[in-house]
Amino acid sequence: MEAFVKSEIKNGVGTITFFHPQSNSMPGQQLRNLTAEIEKLGNDSAAKVIVLKSEGDKAFCAGASFDELIGIKDKETGLKFFTGFASVINAMRKAPKFIIARVQGKAVGGGVGIAASADYTFAVQGASCKLSELAVGIGPFVVGPAVERKVGKSAFCELTINATEWRSAEWGNEKGLYTDLYETTSDMDRAISALAERLANSSPEAMAMLKKIMWEGTENWDTLLIERAGMSGTLVLSDFTVNAINKFKGK
Repeated sequence: MEAFVKSEIKNGVGTITFFHPQSNSMPGQQLRNLTAEIEKLGNDSAAKVIVLKSEGDKAFCAGASFDELIGIKDKETGLKFFTGFASVINAMRKAPKFIIARVQGKAVGGGVGIAASADYTFAVQGASCKLSELAVGIGPFVVGPAVERKVGKSAFCELTINATEWRSAEWGNEKGLYTDLYETTSDMDRAISALAERLANSSPEAMAMLKKIMWEGTENWDTLLIERAGMSGTLVLSDFTVNAINKFKGK
């Protein structure tokens, strides 16, 4: 299967599904397509609530595409790539609809950022997570504000510093990254459907107002996340990062 991002609206519930054959990793075009779909459903009055999900059962999202990272040769290209993650997070933040994330597998790096940027995140017990950026010489600069907002500074520092160690889904649930945790995907999907249906029949105006209140204090992210993207875009050019990514790709 080729990579895709698609959306549909049914009974007031807008569903965005993304897929990439490399563990649902995110090349630049995939990030731009995901941003566009979030903005589209956010502006479509037929969608009262948005469910964000990925295909497959092993990985929710593996974060940045190593194939694309290794091809970055200048700061401008690096900035453009990492701005893709900033755009996704800001689109989720500014969408006037609640976004429910369905985390059916592992979340790494940018995938943790996407899970953290949802307003309500469901996960299964196999949905372990890690912020692996430091291990390749970068750092979770762009996704950091979203992750820290959800789990707090202490847990964010733990994820960032111990970059090669997985944290269990139970850890994610305890820290607030995941709102609800389920044994099986089918149990999770039933719970998602029930909540999405209730929200689809709730007041759109009230939900939009609540969403705005819930994200108070993040108004500077339009500029902050772009500045952070520049940090990552510079570091990705270092010999350390190039060698680290090649080492990971060779495993």
